[in-house]
Amino acid sequence: MTTVVLFSIITIFSVVFALKRKRPLFLALPVVSLLGFAFVKILMVPMPFWDTVKFIFNLRG
Repeated sequence: MTTVVLFSIITIFSVVFALKRKRPLFLALPVVSLLGFAFVKILMVPMPFWDTVKFIFNLRG
């Protein structure tokens, strides 16, 4: 639940700063933070990194 609130706050601040400063680069911040969060969660799995990535993408069927 705390991660949802954290990402919501990051998104709100980034939209406000993007509109206030008229720089669309701030809109990349929520995407980068989500990718960073996913990367950290993948690193926390007690398997080698590439095996974990292969496992995640092999879950399709």
